[in-house]
Amino acid sequence: MTEDTVGTKPLLRVLEGRREEIPPIWMMRQAGRYLPEYRQVREKAGGFLDLCFNPELAAEVTLQPVRRFGFDAAILFSDILVMPLALGRKVEFLTGEGPKLEPMSDAAALSGMRDRIDPDVLAPVYETVRRVKAQLDGKTTLIGFCGAPWTVATYMVAGEGTSDQAPARLFAYRDPENFKRLIDRLVLGSIEYLVGQLKAGADCVQIFDTWAGILPPEQFDRWCMEPTERIVSGVRAQVPGAKIIGFPRGAGAMALPYVEITGVDAIGLDWSFPRSLAHDILQPRVPVQGNVDPLALLAGGDALDREVDDLLTLADRPLIFNLGHGILPATPIAHVEQMLKRVRG
Repeated sequence: MTEDTVGTKPLLRVLEGRREEIPPIWMMRQAGRYLPEYRQVREKAGGFLDLCFNPELAAEVTLQPVRRFGFDAAILFSDILVMPLALGRKVEFLTGEGPKLEPMSDAAALSGMRDRIDPDVLAPVYETVRRVKAQLDGKTTLIGFCGAPWTVATYMVAGEGTSDQAPARLFAYRDPENFKRLIDRLVLGSIEYLVGQLKAGADCVQIFDTWAGILPPEQFDRWCMEPTERIVSGVRAQVPGAKIIGFPRGAGAMALPYVEITGVDAIGLDWSFPRSLAHDILQPRVPVQGNVDPLALLAGGDALDREVDDLLTLADRPLIFNLGHGILPATPIAHVEQMLKRVRG
């Protein structure tokens, strides 16, 4: 990535530690069901994974919110659970039920996994990145991503999402040696996957650790921070200077250690993180990203204005304006427009 490229893209300038007078803005899950154009493409594609692995259609839905709203970044349309697929596990998405995988309740299930990811499984994702990159202007950042090993492992162990991800937590307590074998494979796969996205044209990448916040401190260190640090180091060994955003949802008091240990260039914050602490403790060290409550965006009106204004108090330091998690499908488009107008003045 050249200095000229960084200079034309506000989000990359923030990742370099620079402050933007109007912070760059994008939304997690910005390509999704709240957009009628997305719903049309989704119907055309058939199943969710069919859409993820169709480069033409996946590129189209990646670009839709950028065209409609003029966001400062496009984020690759895919899913964190393509990683288990690439490791030889069965994954399917059932309408109204979400992801379903083959549960991994014990060490024996590890024998059915590949040691390394199958590059052919992920080749369509890299092609999507190339197609999106070719259609973006010089000011819009392209963000790639992966799921963090801990979060991906929670789905692999349970076979589905659960309210507290107890199956993975129990596996990690009862058999830490074999749970580490699973995490190690996910670390290696994530490095290869992110490097592939960066080489295909992604400007930066984000590591989503959606379930980090359910771990107690010692386990957070072992299963969230250590694997993330290995991914960051491994990616930069192959792509020097790679820009990486970490999103350890629910990290709370562990947010500062996460920044210091993992080496990420910015930290994404969920809506529960106090903004005064973000401003005084985190922003002197790294840019922060976040953290509008998605329900405030759904509500709109004065509540949304207050939420936007409160987050903008962080804009005197490097800030990427975003939500604290993904946009909710029922969110009116007019509320997104309201938020953008208020941020951009």
